[in-house]
Amino acid sequence: MTTILRLQDLAAQGQLAGKRVFIRADLNVPLDKSGNITEDTRVRASVPAIRLALDAGAAVMVTSHLGRPTEGEFKPEDSLAPVARRLGELLGREVPLVANWVDGVDVEPGQVVLLENCRLNKGEKKNSEELAKKLAALCDVFAHDAFGTAHRAEATTYGIAQYARVACAGPLLAAEIEAIDKALAAPKRPLVAIVAGSKVSTKLTILQSLARNVDGLIVGGGIANTFMLAAGLKIGKSLAEPDLVNEAKATIEALKARGAEVPIPVDVVTAKAFAADAPATVKAATDVADDDLILDIGPKTAAILADKLKSAGTIVWNGPVGVFEFDAFAKGTETIARAIADSPAFSIAGGGDTLAAIAKYGIEKDVGYISTGGGAFLEVLEGKTLPAFEILAKRARG
Repeated sequence: MTTILRLQDLAAQGQLAGKRVFIRADLNVPLDKSGNITEDTRVRASVPAIRLALDAGAAVMVTSHLGRPTEGEFKPEDSLAPVARRLGELLGREVPLVANWVDGVDVEPGQVVLLENCRLNKGEKKNSEELAKKLAALCDVFAHDAFGTAHRAEATTYGIAQYARVACAGPLLAAEIEAIDKALAAPKRPLVAIVAGSKVSTKLTILQSLARNVDGLIVGGGIANTFMLAAGLKIGKSLAEPDLVNEAKATIEALKARGAEVPIPVDVVTAKAFAADAPATVKAATDVADDDLILDIGPKTAAILADKLKSAGTIVWNGPVGVFEFDAFAKGTETIARAIADSPAFSIAGGGDTLAAIAKYGIEKDVGYISTGGGAFLEVLEGKTLPAFEILAKRARG
């Protein structure tokens, strides 16, 4: 299990009163052409850490990246000004935006300031030691609360944690670490993973890593088509990677050797064209025609998989199993989503398409933990130790 210091604990122990607290949040929100925030989930998610530090009597500095600015070159579209406004509304107080802050920040206990886009600072992305030490000098306590950046070793995510007097995890990051440990480090068995997407190649290392740990591996989308090829089935014109059939076979064998399995679809939903209005046909997996496109799993397969999910102890979900954006090819993903919602298992889900499916079927409250970090979540599934987890664990050990 990952042992870290937590901001909540420091606050409860009275260790934040009068202290300068630097919070690395993830405020990288989508903006329209007028600079208005179009979706503010990440801003809302950052509020508990900020309130926690303010209520504990700290002087609070918050920063984040936004977009992909060029270091050292400020452009208005790279500014966190819209975020400062929204944060002010959520906190019910003005949140001043501070530019050119690396060499010093004026902030008093009980106040909060937002520090301009951290990726404008030269040396941020390459984790410059000089910059990291300057950042650490700004605060008494550094709190990492941006899981979406936990897989990057940058000055505000890693370097500052090396040199700050105290380095801890904010409530968002702490919850993420706990959920990941619960799902992967010490899972309640059986552990079932759903890995779906268009390509095996983008998730091959994830499949290989999970094959060593899970009791069942459900594949979907283009990945399932490649596994169907590996099982000797025809897939027509469906999206697949024939050159990775051997890797798919190796994954099947690795699971079989451990008494686990990769269920291969017994029926599928096909169409002659990739279009929302294309007529959908359910057919046995052995009856796919040369001009067919497989766009979803069939009802029998969905029912088999749903049964496995309902009897699981832990479920890890990354990716819809069909083209769920088209209603005619969404039944498989809906059945899987509802089975996860109904299962007594602890479930953790992550990835943009997965979050869209969770929202589409309204099961947010029925998933044990929804991970907000796309790339970071995938790297955890690959079995990698994220830089943020590593440095915070190291600092906790002293």
